[in-house]
Amino acid sequence: MVKKKVIVLGGGIVGLSTAYYLIQEGHEVTIIDKGRLDSGASHVNAGYLTPSHIVPMAAPGMISKGMKWMFNAKSPFYIKPRFDLDLIRWGLKFIKSCTNQHVQRSMKSILDINLLSKKLYLEMLKSELFDFHLETKGLLMAYKTSHAEREESQVSKWAKDLGIKVEQFSKEQVLKTQPDIAMDIAGAFWYKSDAHTTPELFINNLKDYLIKKGVGFKLENTVKYFQKNNKQIQKVVTDKGIFEADEFVLSTGAWSQQILKDLGIKLFIQPGKGYRLNVYKPTGITLPAILLESKVAVTPMDGFTRFGGTMEISGINHRTNIRRVQAIADSVTKYYPTLEIPKTSINNVQSGLRPLSPDGLPFIGRHSKIKNMVLATGHSMMGWSLGPATGRLVTEVISGRKTSMDLMPFLPERI
Repeated sequence: MVKKKVIVLGGGIVGLSTAYYLIQEGHEVTIIDKGRLDSGASHVNAGYLTPSHIVPMAAPGMISKGMKWMFNAKSPFYIKPRFDLDLIRWGLKFIKSCTNQHVQRSMKSILDINLLSKKLYLEMLKSELFDFHLETKGLLMAYKTSHAEREESQVSKWAKDLGIKVEQFSKEQVLKTQPDIAMDIAGAFWYKSDAHTTPELFINNLKDYLIKKGVGFKLENTVKYFQKNNKQIQKVVTDKGIFEADEFVLSTGAWSQQILKDLGIKLFIQPGKGYRLNVYKPTGITLPAILLESKVAVTPMDGFTRFGGTMEISGINHRTNIRRVQAIADSVTKYYPTLEIPKTSINNVQSGLRPLSPDGLPFIGRHSKIKNMVLATGHSMMGWSLGPATGRLVTEVISGRKTSMDLMPFLPERI
């Protein structure tokens, strides 16, 4: 195998994981990022490893829900009304993907890549190279209404058909399993396959390891354009310098569509903003949960509990919509009536931009317009869960080896 000089654009979970597997195979790696690797979606997510999330965001029912929610700024899913050609094109492709056929075709691939990624997270934990928080307690899908129960019951049947262990709990069973906090729910589905982490701990572990192994970090470098010859990138030009390599990996998340325009590649990605609130006082919450009606994620992390949610499609920005933040806090108290979100948690809210593909599946692989670039983006709400698997798959492509799973469902030119 030929050892290559590789530049990874983007230092989130996907970029760092890619660098990790690349150096395992002896490649020389430099990471270029516009920030300082201390913020963004990889730092503020729910920390879930989600084999349970087999249904892509583009699914039947999302159109009607989206129409119902899009004009309510406090709803779980909100599209800021505006005239934007990129958003319109993305929306048309999203609508086209919201079919039963797409869901049935995608579930096995989504499960397989999630299982691969969970396996890789556990391998890293056992390797003793890292010291991070990971618990395999599964995930509760908690519901209040019969409508939410019916919807999740269908998902659970599909999951069981694919070999995922799911158990339906009554309210009393949930309380028995998690006795230190009351929940005002009708019941929950417990997906035993899932796990959770504390994202910041893992990111910092991985970053420190890569530095020790000689990976170069060019931070606060914004990509301006590429120098190329025919279908071959020779150099990437940032606002701080010019960098050359044999191979390039694009893992720039919500910024990917903008960056790729310079290469003549049309990739359809919209940034989906999510918020997180951290509560540092004891909550009694020991089980990760998704509060189904409000789409709020609850994660007991190392030293605090994280509450996160909303999907806000309003362009690339980090402006805080306090109404949406308050909606998360209000939802928490509806499901956990004895728990109150402190004002300090609301004041210290942070957001991240998830890269949403139109069909809910990531883009992983090469594009016909550029020979020496591998795309690794568009992971929607599964970026954290799929980081290591994506890194392994990208490395296998660059090394010219057979990939650990079929990349056909994830190829960039499928849409």
